[in-house]
Amino acid sequence: MSFFDLLRLALRNLREAKLRAFLTTMGVIVGVAMIVTMISFGLGLQRNTIARFKELDLFNEINVFGKTLSDLANNAGQTNNSPNSDPERRRDGGGSGPVRADKPPEKILDDAAIAEIAKIPGVFSVEPAIMAQVYMRANGRVKMQTAGGALVPNPASRFKEFAAGEMIASPDSEDAVVDEDFLKNFGFPDANAAIGQTLDFLAPPDDADAESQPNIMGMPLGDDAAENNEGKPAKSPADALVARSFRIVGVMKTLDENGQRKFRGLMPTAPVYIALPAAQAWREEHRDSLSQIALELARDSGALKEGDQVGYASAVVRVNDPGVLPAVRKRISELGYGSFSILDQLEQLRLIFLIINAVLGVLGGISLLVASFGIANTMIMSILERTREIGIMKAIGAEDREIKLIFFVEAAVIGFAGGVIGCLIAWGIEVLANRLAYRFALKPQGASFVDFFAMPPYLWLSAILFAVLIAVAAALYPAARAARIDPVKALRHD
Repeated sequence: MSFFDLLRLALRNLREAKLRAFLTTMGVIVGVAMIVTMISFGLGLQRNTIARFKELDLFNEINVFGKTLSDLANNAGQTNNSPNSDPERRRDGGGSGPVRADKPPEKILDDAAIAEIAKIPGVFSVEPAIMAQVYMRANGRVKMQTAGGALVPNPASRFKEFAAGEMIASPDSEDAVVDEDFLKNFGFPDANAAIGQTLDFLAPPDDADAESQPNIMGMPLGDDAAENNEGKPAKSPADALVARSFRIVGVMKTLDENGQRKFRGLMPTAPVYIALPAAQAWREEHRDSLSQIALELARDSGALKEGDQVGYASAVVRVNDPGVLPAVRKRISELGYGSFSILDQLEQLRLIFLIINAVLGVLGGISLLVASFGIANTMIMSILERTREIGIMKAIGAEDREIKLIFFVEAAVIGFAGGVIGCLIAWGIEVLANRLAYRFALKPQGASFVDFFAMPPYLWLSAILFAVLIAVAAALYPAARAARIDPVKALRHD
């Protein structure tokens, strides 16, 4: 018999026992629907997590760590084995959050090291992390804020979206960009109101300026002190605190629709960014007391020679293609620097998602296994009802192989029909669940629609194929039993 003859015969046999075939198929439908729904939920969770990482601009960057002043200040060349516990690294923006270096750095991350790393094939840019706590004055208010240095031009996505204004024009400009939290802290009504305003960085007056004025115990003397040597009015105490002034040229869009802060990239965040040369100059000119002590200790121990650059606690290396990230990181490690990449976390996430998908698949597979017993039972009942028919078929020349094929095709039809309908039901469940989640959970909070499930073609095709294979496997014993029927006894069967 041809395949189509077998198919027509199988469909006829199933039509003769509609209710039994329907109930058997329902078991397959439920099993496939559960498998597809559960696995698609796990895949959706994985997809949404990876998409979130991509949105945060984390796949193109590597954190690189070098020796800090605190490392160099330790006696006998001992280093701090925990980069994130180093106060110098935290102060410079290289040890916040869950970022962990893969190994303790062996070398100083200075300008020469930055240039060396920039020459590695695949590296697009290298941006040292410079962060400083600064008293700032703007819009008549004074607050302590974190100021960061930014590479100009800067490829990071955080500097691509602005609520008003634009990015710093050149590395030598006295410009600054701020974020939306800065506007709230300094009382600006909106982003446009901050554009063009002056932002003052405050620091103690220079000793030389203080000594040039007539004073007694630091207090200025009379009206004569109101003018400087050139006959110009002397600075007021508040003006004397202004160490450097910047013009606000841009307001970064850092808040989402719900007013929650958006974090992007591995570079530490700051409410204010100035050009990298200006940030470097500020760090050198206004080093805090703890850093100054570490600097003197490092020089006294010989770990840092006079005139040597202090270096940076960390830097962010940006690559052209995420595919070259492992090779670039390996080269950085060979150069003697510690590093961190989000790929470390991603590998762990993949293992977690693999376990989740396996567990969900097993739970759904149990119901399909139960359905396989129903298929076997249906096939055995079919043998008992069709014993005489099988005997006639064998008497007129049907081979055992053909008898088996009849039952295999019947089981495959049940598995295929159950698989297709089960996938359609799973798709309906996913659509309904997404709508309900958006209607009752996301929309009241002002969040946008999120698809919690992922149903790629390979999933539903695999589910249908799996259902057919399970059905055929369940028919192995009934088919073998039907093939062993003696045609003489079968013809005598009532």
